[in-house]
Amino acid sequence: MNTIAFLSMDDLEGYVSDDELTYAPLQKLGWNVEAVSWRNKAAHWERYAAVIVRTTWDYQKDLPAFLETLSEIERKTRLANPLQTIRWNADKVYMRPLEERGAKLVPTLWSDNIASEQQVREWFDTLRADEIIIKPTISAGAEDTFWLSPNSPEISELASVFANRSFMVQPFLRSILKEGEYSLFYFSGIYSHAVIKVPKPNDFRVQEEHGGDIQPFMATTELLNAGEAILRLLGEVPLYARIDFIRDASGHLALMELELIEPSLYLRMNEKAPRQFAQAIHAWLL
Repeated sequence: MNTIAFLSMDDLEGYVSDDELTYAPLQKLGWNVEAVSWRNKAAHWERYAAVIVRTTWDYQKDLPAFLETLSEIERKTRLANPLQTIRWNADKVYMRPLEERGAKLVPTLWSDNIASEQQVREWFDTLRADEIIIKPTISAGAEDTFWLSPNSPEISELASVFANRSFMVQPFLRSILKEGEYSLFYFSGIYSHAVIKVPKPNDFRVQEEHGGDIQPFMATTELLNAGEAILRLLGEVPLYARIDFIRDASGHLALMELELIEPSLYLRMNEKAPRQFAQAIHAWLL
């Protein structure tokens, strides 16, 4: 039986992963799975028929080393998603060309410098927002993401937090607090399932690590059309993709993120999803 690797990290303590739900259906299709940390210098990547990036949820702490590892893997075996795709998707500036091709985004300011606290306060006027979100363009899990009002004390910290880091500024959309964020999942371009994520009270972060409530969701025609429109903007169909949407101030769906690196797939939220992912992997490997 051939073996594939699911690329992970050294320690998943504190995170929720359900990739193991695909192990049994993959075995039925003739594939063993080994979880291997991307930081494992002793790994022999040529042993594997393929390496699939999965729970590498600390890659943003050392992106150059992560990309170097993926480059080594791709020289020795098949990699999904491909390095070219991951390199493009690692910095959220990828959303700018998507917007140019027609994707609807939350209004966004892009910058790599905070000259003064006054500059930050001017962003509220520019975005016509009472509250804003500031986050790095290379980040994961809402790390170094700030929800601010004009008088937030955290404004004084921003210049040091974002020194030598590119970042993005968006109006805070209060729909996240009640309606939540929608995530649609696709395997080889085929829709699999959806979830809705709502933050805990007095928070804006929807991730489970931060207390977010994640529930299965029956995607509406509106959401499915929006997801397919985003996929059509890509040059190649990825093995896996998660597309996140939020409802903007005018009531329309806006793209929050297109995740092609290491998305949580929430396979446990849909009984068919583990088998669908396994079948997509199997077909990709043939």
